[in-house]
Amino acid sequence: MARYIFITGGVVSSLGKGLMAASLGALLQARGYKVRIRKFDPYLNVDPGTMSPYQHGEVYVTDDGAETDLDLGHYERFTGVSARQSDNITSGRIYQQIIARERRGDYLGATVQVIPHVTDAIKEFALADQDDLDFILCEIGGTVGDIESLPFMEAIRQLRNELEPQQSLSVHVTLVPFIAAAGELKTKPTQHSVRELASLGIKPDLLLCRTEHPLPETERRKIAQFCNVRTEAVIQALDAPSIYSVPLQYHREGLDAEVLRGFGITDAPDPDLTRWEDVTDRYFNPEGEVTIGVIGKYVGLQDAYKSLNEALIHGGMAHRVKTNIRWIDAEVFENEDDSEIAAALEPLHGILVPGGFGERGSEGKIASVRFARERKVPFFGICLGMQMACIEGARNTAGVDAASSTEFGETSEPVVGIITEWMGKEGLQQRAADGDLGGTMRLGAYPAKLAKNSRVASVYGAQDISERHRHRYEVNSAYREGLEAGGLVFSGMSPDGLLPEVVERPDHPFFVGVQYHPELKSKPFDPHPLFADFIGAAVEQSRLV
Repeated sequence: MARYIFITGGVVSSLGKGLMAASLGALLQARGYKVRIRKFDPYLNVDPGTMSPYQHGEVYVTDDGAETDLDLGHYERFTGVSARQSDNITSGRIYQQIIARERRGDYLGATVQVIPHVTDAIKEFALADQDDLDFILCEIGGTVGDIESLPFMEAIRQLRNELEPQQSLSVHVTLVPFIAAAGELKTKPTQHSVRELASLGIKPDLLLCRTEHPLPETERRKIAQFCNVRTEAVIQALDAPSIYSVPLQYHREGLDAEVLRGFGITDAPDPDLTRWEDVTDRYFNPEGEVTIGVIGKYVGLQDAYKSLNEALIHGGMAHRVKTNIRWIDAEVFENEDDSEIAAALEPLHGILVPGGFGERGSEGKIASVRFARERKVPFFGICLGMQMACIEGARNTAGVDAASSTEFGETSEPVVGIITEWMGKEGLQQRAADGDLGGTMRLGAYPAKLAKNSRVASVYGAQDISERHRHRYEVNSAYREGLEAGGLVFSGMSPDGLLPEVVERPDHPFFVGVQYHPELKSKPFDPHPLFADFIGAAVEQSRLV
């Protein structure tokens, strides 16, 4: 029988509910329990797939092809449990399903209402796919009091009444702000937030109080008295120097012990925190550092590249070095000459061109690829970054001067073009080029075969791999012969040999482009091998600079 932990937030947004859920999941895992974490998103988009990264940060893609909230990336990185379609639901998807049912006549002419139809659909999602889990953590997006989240709060209230006693727990994350002018921590916002939650019929069992200053015992007792919880159930959550120190910090504060007490579990094994002690040791005690330049178009918001940022840090951990990331807007290179581009890129020990959509900044990315190729600086291209590497190679080493992508408009030399059919796990997949944006992409995990003597096969230690994709354009295999004559080897292909998955330059210290997104599978305790190898090459480069 799975136990449920419902996580809500109050006072303000961005308190770190997702990170708290991921950390608690990791702590329960460390005690030997099987966990899964789910995200309830109140917005009306069906999924974040068509949302601007500036609106919602990165889109996290699961093995089964779901486009989800970036918090699922935290869940995977901290627990190692692969997320899936059933771990993220939005109001848009709930209403889409209900309206489809209503149009089919499934409700037999009944009036369709928020209660019971919407709340029943939310509960159905929460209770699905329990497997043999011990704990299911459910994070509700937004802040208590938001009109969008009301159906989710009502569904939680109903579900807590329907589950067995001690089968559910409510954790409320709040803010205890420090007012500098008064020199005091203020508990009133937490009191109001808990009162708002109680007015919706949900009594929190545990309060996680985000604060910049230590929470005195007197203030903890005050919060406990006003909010009707035990003093021990008021957990302080001080700002942490790194997200990877959060699990150990929450354990020291007694979070996991208090959660287990709330379920009446008194015989839980002690946690094995060796994994997290090693992670924090590698993070806080580096033996060197490297600087990696990320040449992208969404660099104004680092959440747009959240998994990439973390994967680069993981790669550094693998070598006990600190990874300094320099975010560079690709557009700044659009109208600059070679000397100005060189001045910006020469201090770097590695250059990475990430995924993205659209023409903006593409010429700046191509210029960065050329610099990395000519100057022998380690280069890593991901998704669009691989496509830019192929276009640069076509123009400058294969004699295809007009090489471009159909994504950027009509071209006589479509080195990169849209794909409308491919072989997937379920057979032939077909898409209309002018279909809905969310339905025209190759999404989720797909297999690839690596060339036997290639660098990437050596890095993976295997020739058959599976990685996650999110793109609608592919490198055109018709240009393979010319590109390989120019030194850009196609070292990874789809199993049918039609779709290029990996390119590399064997005569370069590290020049690899991949069509997929390896950053989505990297973890602090298990860095993705490509990122570890890239940072290893950057370490060597740092010794030459």
